[in-house]
Amino acid sequence: MLNVDAGGADRVALAVLAQYRMAATEQMHLVIAPGVRIEQTRRRLAKLREEGLVDRITLPQAGRTRVWFATQYGVDVVSEWPELREWRPPRLASDRTAARLRVGHALVVTETGLAFLQDARRRGDVCRPLDWIPEVYHPLGGGEAVIPDALLYYRTSVDGEGGSMLRAFVEVDRATMGPERLAAKLSAYARLHDYVPTPVGRPRPRGADPLPEESWRRRYARFPRLLFVLDGTGPTGIEARIRALYAATTEVAGLRGLLSAVPVLAAPLVDILRDGPSAPVWRPIQDPEQRVSWMGHYRPPVASAEHTALERVQPWPAVAPWGSGS
Repeated sequence: MLNVDAGGADRVALAVLAQYRMAATEQMHLVIAPGVRIEQTRRRLAKLREEGLVDRITLPQAGRTRVWFATQYGVDVVSEWPELREWRPPRLASDRTAARLRVGHALVVTETGLAFLQDARRRGDVCRPLDWIPEVYHPLGGGEAVIPDALLYYRTSVDGEGGSMLRAFVEVDRATMGPERLAAKLSAYARLHDYVPTPVGRPRPRGADPLPEESWRRRYARFPRLLFVLDGTGPTGIEARIRALYAATTEVAGLRGLLSAVPVLAAPLVDILRDGPSAPVWRPIQDPEQRVSWMGHYRPPVASAEHTALERVQPWPAVAPWGSGS
């Protein structure tokens, strides 16, 4: 029984690659085995490829970077594992052409997750490789859904114990759409924040059961924070996108519930990679002149009900204790 978990490292590598969708060799190494030589990670990926569990494409325009993804066989293998209980297999998972066409966005999402993972390691916080979950499906009814680029689980530590649990929806924007379309994503998250599923069947007698509640409460103790990571453009483009998000807070109806209860922050990816996600590189979209940490308690002004003025509201509740979620 001493070697019963001899395949544990292979299992972690396959689970990460399936969940992250795509990752370059160096990204995989930093996620799963930063303490060993990268040659060990290369050999592990080559072994998984020989077994038909993963495949790769090569990017000639990026120094022949190898980018890995799980094959359909690999997806089938991991689909029943308990550690991937919130994971939905991607469509066309094993299609090399589809992989080539989506590689740009997928690698930036992986790089963003890696930044949070490495920051947690430096700080002594807890964020495991599988705590970064791309494309978690959140239904809105009628066949519609909100699917963030990633869902992040993160626990802060206090002197090595205790700490607080944070969750965040992460949207990675590479400037492939206009600033107004980026800002329109706020409406989708506002709908998710307020969405109550319609009960199926006959009306229930009054008092027979509790009133229906928002669907997100079945999954989270508190609605996750919303983080916009901005890439693919220079400082002027970044500023335009943040200003578009700010304008939406005063011009788009239906956002008040979300904005009054949930931290919504934006930051350039270049700043996140340089200083770390925990640094004050994030700009609250309701008060973009501020610079805060994504883990902070600050709440910026919220647009009034008439969307004609800004007003101060009470601070966000303190970060929830471990186990309650935030």
